[in-house]
Amino acid sequence: MAEGTTRGFDALKRRPYADVLIVGGGINGLATFRDLAMQGVDVALVERDDFISGASAASSHMIHGGIRYLENGEFRLVHEAVTERNGLLRIAPHYVRPLQTTIPIFSTFSGVLSAPLRFLRHGGGKHTERGAALIKIGLVIYDSFSRGGGRVPRHTFRGRKRSLHDLPELNPGVKYTATYWDASLHDPERLAIDVLRDGRAAGGDQARAANYTAAAGTQDGKVVLRDLLTGEELPFAASVVINASGPWTDLTNFALGDPTRYMGGTKGSHIVLDHPELLAATGGRELFFENADGRIVLIYPLKGRVLVGTTDLEHDMSDPIVCTEPEVDYFIDLIGQVLPRITVDRSQIVYRFSGVRPLPGHGDVAPGFVSRDYRVESAPLVGGDTTVLTLVGGKWTTFRASAEHLADRALELLARPRRRSTKGVAIGGGKGFPTTERARQQWIAGHSEGLPAARVATLLDRYGTVAITVISAIAADPSDAELAHLPGYSTAELRHLAVTEDVVHLADLLMRRTSIAFVGSASEAAVAEIASAVAPVLGWDAARVAVEVERGLDRVHAADPTWAAASAASR
Repeated sequence: MAEGTTRGFDALKRRPYADVLIVGGGINGLATFRDLAMQGVDVALVERDDFISGASAASSHMIHGGIRYLENGEFRLVHEAVTERNGLLRIAPHYVRPLQTTIPIFSTFSGVLSAPLRFLRHGGGKHTERGAALIKIGLVIYDSFSRGGGRVPRHTFRGRKRSLHDLPELNPGVKYTATYWDASLHDPERLAIDVLRDGRAAGGDQARAANYTAAAGTQDGKVVLRDLLTGEELPFAASVVINASGPWTDLTNFALGDPTRYMGGTKGSHIVLDHPELLAATGGRELFFENADGRIVLIYPLKGRVLVGTTDLEHDMSDPIVCTEPEVDYFIDLIGQVLPRITVDRSQIVYRFSGVRPLPGHGDVAPGFVSRDYRVESAPLVGGDTTVLTLVGGKWTTFRASAEHLADRALELLARPRRRSTKGVAIGGGKGFPTTERARQQWIAGHSEGLPAARVATLLDRYGTVAITVISAIAADPSDAELAHLPGYSTAELRHLAVTEDVVHLADLLMRRTSIAFVGSASEAAVAEIASAVAPVLGWDAARVAVEVERGLDRVHAADPTWAAASAASR
């Protein structure tokens, strides 16, 4: 087992102090880790579960400016988000790509007068459908934010005839469609792993990160870290602590002796469908529209599947975070509203996932009108001179900008200058990624190392230019073999990920280092085969393999109550 991967806690034990300790291994915590490492700061990060396993793992797989936030009056956030979207298209082209998005519209002027009232009432009052005029106004403003650095085309409007020609399965009652461009995020978890890898590479021994490690309390002005694999505890000293634990922010502060009430997150669920007819009906574009209840929802083709989401429900963090049966009914109903000739049922669902957005507390404000912006709160750590910076809010699209803001606050407290900006710095496999077909073919031809060109192409798509290390690992492993129950993956590829990417449990590999769970390929046979492939490099015996297979299947299907019931009944 490689040192520093599955046992990140050991590196913290060897030197139990750092200038900055980050609590939370979601995208905002990891991006702050990378930023501070690039400034030469001695930085450590801990995550109580696996990296990128919380709110950041439950995204809609989009990098977007948030056109609907204009209705909330959040112009600063939308401008920043559009700017960051354009930047990510440049620095992470392996995972962030232009996404054509179409809004079906069923009225002309509806909502023009009620939208300002909805804003003033924080989403209260009777719902009125957003019509073409209101959407047109929003898209003109949205496009204007891309001027001077735009990486995507401007929006277009189509009438009913052209709309049904382009998308014949649309509800024939459609009056217009508006098409604009945002960006897709093909592999959120892998992009986050790239961010973590970049931070470690930039900081060397001064950039340490440990998953399955909790901030459990305080002792004499230090943060007590608990290794959740062994139960061992470690007092850890830092000049600055950054709480980036998302919807668990108040729970983290409570553990650190500060009972804050900053958060008021809402639950969002998604389903993934294996449905070729529905996939074809999307025309390769995202359908982004208003459901009958006023909630903005999406139908999104991705990885040969269709992602449908999302809900926006109040959630108590002590309750399970699962996609419920009423939410599934909601999704099936909304598909029928926009694509009425497409029949969908539960048998076509291959994956469900759910998460809680790290939103600020919002009182009586309707969930859809809660600010998606972020802020930083500051307080002293109990019993010492350490300052705790707490991130309230934050979203995938603005992770680089919010991390820069957090890092600047930490640097100010440390009285250290910023060495460089992260703006424009390529992330992970986005470095040197070929963005034209000619460059792509040249890259594939130059990195075959005896592998078939089709296999190299697949690895490039999965990992960006980081595929070089995966290709080398495969070439160096004489026992490499394609998986019988999961064609397209091989034993050496999975062993390489297990050894180099902090895999502790099989679920880490199924759900976050790969898309195996997302596309519905985590069958019992495939999961057992994967466990057998990685067992030698992770030191698992037969008993541990059996435990990991059972746990892995349970975690993959945790958001599916029907699986949970069937699994419990079989034991």
